[in-house]
Amino acid sequence: MECKSNKNDCPCTYVSCSKHGICCECIRSHRMNDELPACYFSKEEELTYDRSISYFINQRRKK
Repeated sequence: MECKSNKNDCPCTYVSCSKHGICCECIRSHRMNDELPACYFSKEEELTYDRSISYFINQRRKK
């Protein structure tokens, strides 16, 4: 399966990342670190650069 670039729709603000806009590579990388990619977070949450699953869960519990 070919992984295509999707830079125009990528919500990640870390644009110098080599995986920026390449969803399948981004997800693979974050999975290996027990993290979630930026597209799981709100714009404000994404700016914290905390990609941990626990941060994601804690933010959802607040809502």
